[in-house]
Amino acid sequence: QVRLVESGGGLVQPGGSVRPSCAASGSIDRINTMGWYRQAPGKQREMVATITEGGRINYADSVKGRFTISRDNVKKLVYLQMNSLKPEDTAGYYCNADIVLTTGWATALNYWGQGTQVTVSS
Repeated sequence: QVRLVESGGGLVQPGGSVRPSCAASGSIDRINTMGWYRQAPGKQREMVATITEGGRINYADSVKGRFTISRDNVKKLVYLQMNSLKPEDTAGYYCNADIVLTTGWATALNYWGQGTQVTVSS
């Protein structure tokens, strides 16, 4: 079994910062791409940022220059440093990962965390 557990969200004032993290655990052989997605009420889930095992990064245009994704491959963690937050960043933030299990099956499976809420409001 594999689990992705997010933490570190919360209530933040406009212009503030928060740094949620996501920890992967379980029968993990390797983690390929990890990423953060968000979903606001009444809207579709959207990609925020992704990072490959080798460190190649992709950001949504709406967060470029404000958010930074990073990962620790040894600890199986992914972080999202969120700066200069705006009310429109308010959403549930979900961790996602493509994980190869230790079962010997080489195909990566996709997993989601349960989400952490980030609310930007004064």
